[in-house]
Amino acid sequence: MIILKAENIQKAYGKNELKVEALKPSNLEIEQGLFYAIIGCSGSGKSTLLHILGGLDRPTAGKVYLEGKSIFDMDNREIAALRRRRIGFVFQSFNLLSEHTVRENILMPLLLDGRDPDPEHFDRVVKELGIKDKLEFFPDELSGGERQRVAIARAMLPKPAIVLADEPTGNLDPKTGDEVLALMKDSAHKFSQTIILVTHDMEIASMADKIIKIDNGNIISVTDTL
Repeated sequence: MIILKAENIQKAYGKNELKVEALKPSNLEIEQGLFYAIIGCSGSGKSTLLHILGGLDRPTAGKVYLEGKSIFDMDNREIAALRRRRIGFVFQSFNLLSEHTVRENILMPLLLDGRDPDPEHFDRVVKELGIKDKLEFFPDELSGGERQRVAIARAMLPKPAIVLADEPTGNLDPKTGDEVLALMKDSAHKFSQTIILVTHDMEIASMADKIIKIDNGNIISVTDTL
């Protein structure tokens, strides 16, 4: 089943001789429940593609459909609500709130949306990610790997259709990074969620089900890893 579809999306900055095409006309289909890696060198357009797929940045042209709904035909308020409910985000810098506990950080998207958490789902997520004993800690009391696990739990708790991760292991040592990626893949499969991860590392990309290669703003290929 196709859960996310991009039709002729492109992104340009500036005008005339200063115009930069960060993403050239591109089409992409994402299947439900799979782990995708977007790979490319610095400046290739991979983060631009991820941000457009997640509704964080509007394309200059083209459409993106999530579960059959055209994201950019919505107004900004509707897009923000869609991101809170159907899209989870995991960033390299964790983006945790230092003055809030781990529990509060994980619950934040639901609280902002005025929704009550599902206690059973909460317990399952924190148990799967190995942070059940860290819930009353503050982010500064955790290791980098633990903070990234908290960020993943926060992304997964609202039961999003898709989890988008932009270089999520960039601030972690290789061993911890591998553990975090394995947890993301395992959790996504258990919770029937789709993951799209940006990386420049082919070894990391090889852990995904499918690899999207991008170069100079062009999607070059989408291939299976098996």
